[in-house]
Amino acid sequence: MYTRQNQKNLTRAQKKRFTAAVLEVKRTGAYDDLVRTHDKYFVPDRDSKLRVGHMSPSFFPWHRRYLLQFERLLQGVDPGVSVPYWDWTADNSPVSSLWAEDFLGGTGREGDRRVMTGPFAYDNGNWEITVGITEARFLTRNLGRPQKPIALPTAAELQWALDDPTYDTSPWDSTARGGGFRNKLEGWAAPKSERWRNHNKVHQWIGGHMTGGTAPNDPAFWLHHAFVDLLWDRWQQRHPRSGYLPAAPLEPGDLQRGRVIALDEPMPPWDLTPRDMLSHQGLYRYE
Repeated sequence: MYTRQNQKNLTRAQKKRFTAAVLEVKRTGAYDDLVRTHDKYFVPDRDSKLRVGHMSPSFFPWHRRYLLQFERLLQGVDPGVSVPYWDWTADNSPVSSLWAEDFLGGTGREGDRRVMTGPFAYDNGNWEITVGITEARFLTRNLGRPQKPIALPTAAELQWALDDPTYDTSPWDSTARGGGFRNKLEGWAAPKSERWRNHNKVHQWIGGHMTGGTAPNDPAFWLHHAFVDLLWDRWQQRHPRSGYLPAAPLEPGDLQRGRVIALDEPMPPWDLTPRDMLSHQGLYRYE
């Protein structure tokens, strides 16, 4: 069993090992395959297809498995590496430690949002964007969106989601306004004046490549989702009697039948169910 650390506690050597492993996974082509997977399963409400990665109850277990796939690739390069997590309620500034030149690099330059610092800057020659809807071959960011400022989620916004004892509610999508931890933390259940909450708000705050289906083009994606995974853990501990919903496949006639994954249904592209991913005990722990 290994530990996922808070990124702010990483030593300079640990940061270097992590970024070196990420660059090697990119070099082999396996990284871009992961980006394609995320894009393929980024299915919005309006589509009639199965929604497994987003806007659905399987958001947490699907991303847990997805993170593990990435982490195993990193450990194939360097067995001592794990995915750190980023607590965006605490490290909530464009000058926080993870945006330093020796780690993820900083925001994009004015004009084209091109990231110019750190190991994932295009000019360093190791990080070319090959998957995505944009023609830019360089990584883009717009931390804090200065032209229309947005703040990272507060501890209070996060607590609002963690306090909800119900995992998810019908209609099991981004419009589930009646409550539900999943939708509140994923970040669709927000007032119209605000639009984004929690997880979604973080993607918008980073901007650039993090705002679409090919968000993993930005390595910040993994640190963000490691924290989301930790938060699911916290919610489970806080509400031990509350389980994954829907527990059973939806009834015939339900408009969401065939579009939402129940507890014991497989989550593509893996032959694993949400039940298989309810716990990470024995695999890793959070410090």
